[in-house]
Amino acid sequence: MPDTDTQTPDADANAAAALGDLLAVRTGVLEDARQTLEQIGADPADPDLLNLAHYLSLRRHDLRPLQRRLTSLGLSSLGRLEGRVRPSLDATVVALAALCRSPVDVRPPSSEEFFAGERRLAAESDLLFGPRRARRRTRIMVTLPTEAGLDRDLAEQVVAAGADVVRINCAHDDPDLWRAMVGNLRAAADVRGHRLSVLMDIAGPKLRTGSVGRAGKDDRLRPGDRFALVDRPELLDGIALAHAASIATGGIVAGILPGERVRYDDGKLEGVVDSNAEGVAMVRVSRAKAGGVRLKPDKGLNFPDSDLAVSALTHKDRDDLRMVVELADIVGYSFVSRPSDIDVLDEALRDLVRPAGRSIGLVAKIERPEAVRNLPALIARARKRGPFGIMIARGDLAAELGFERLAEMQEEILWLAEAARVPVIWATQVLESLIKDGVPSRGDMTDAAMAARAECVMLNKGPHVTEAMALLDGLLERMDGHLFKKSPLLRALKSW
Repeated sequence: MPDTDTQTPDADANAAAALGDLLAVRTGVLEDARQTLEQIGADPADPDLLNLAHYLSLRRHDLRPLQRRLTSLGLSSLGRLEGRVRPSLDATVVALAALCRSPVDVRPPSSEEFFAGERRLAAESDLLFGPRRARRRTRIMVTLPTEAGLDRDLAEQVVAAGADVVRINCAHDDPDLWRAMVGNLRAAADVRGHRLSVLMDIAGPKLRTGSVGRAGKDDRLRPGDRFALVDRPELLDGIALAHAASIATGGIVAGILPGERVRYDDGKLEGVVDSNAEGVAMVRVSRAKAGGVRLKPDKGLNFPDSDLAVSALTHKDRDDLRMVVELADIVGYSFVSRPSDIDVLDEALRDLVRPAGRSIGLVAKIERPEAVRNLPALIARARKRGPFGIMIARGDLAAELGFERLAEMQEEILWLAEAARVPVIWATQVLESLIKDGVPSRGDMTDAAMAARAECVMLNKGPHVTEAMALLDGLLERMDGHLFKKSPLLRALKSW
């Protein structure tokens, strides 16, 4: 009979080498985490932020060779440890040491310790959004149309279709309509005995085109053409170019430097600043959709390379916050880029009187490169104030980072948030074809299925939104049996 307890010399050497590498990684992670906590301004006593620091430290290493070694030995490849970095490292070290018959001074984690991160993320999601549904983990958020304040039947349909959170975009409508929307929705939810959370999304600074100069007969911009951006509409009269537009938020042009990129209307046109003087930035088009692009008023502008001195909170936002504290459970914060932006919001909220017992959760919309770079510090700062989540605002994020980088970036944000036990909202154009046209596309369905990894999925408003909600409700329920975050779940398959 062969001796099944004896490994081959090659296997012994492979296991011993893997153990040495893994112990070195573990030591580096634990040591580096102290400095990481200090850099992001985090409390070392916070277990969620400590896990985030461990994750950031770990991901500074290229673990791919070690992962292949561990996989060949039948051990964890560490590929799903976001919510439990040290427990995963410790458990793998202990298992590998047993395989090598080599003692190590590492204690195996208990099952309670190993899955503590999952419980913490679930608890934080409940605090922010309210209790989850029995059938699915991921909540559904729907953006309310104006009609929801005028039509109680529509409000009832939204609740019946499966909404857990409703979103009011403060860039549209007015306080009277917002109050009517919330009243109708809460009444419909009460009838069904379901808690409905309200998120009010303050608009932030509008980086959009204002007035547009006359373009003449050929009014489309193509690669190689030039156009001007100006701070004030009155400057348009002095522009000799055929194409020019003002920026709705004043004072932006001074922060756009030569060599920096400009994107217009969700990336339909991209250019590079040639020059900037006296409130006029000259931009040369480097890319445009086929057939060219017209400059029009009220279209989005993105400046991915520019350090813009713009407050995340406008005068309108400060006025709207009065309604937020009266009506909402959560405030959505646009244009947030650094921890000091959260200080600005908290100072504004501190001056407002809230209804008894009402606390305001915070969702930071991640839509600019600065927000991505500062995400660990943003999380550390926001965790001090109460319930907190992040929204992957994929439309603006794609325009800022470039569509080619969106897919990888949305994954990295999901991983980082899971490491910090912070709930995530997957936003922008989910099931958009179904909502607008009544028929989903294949891409829509795949995107919606991937959204099940987040704690909440946001739908935009549209004529078929209740149909989209009903479809998403069933899809998320089914995906719950297949996937939790990055981990596939092996439920029984019944198709074969």
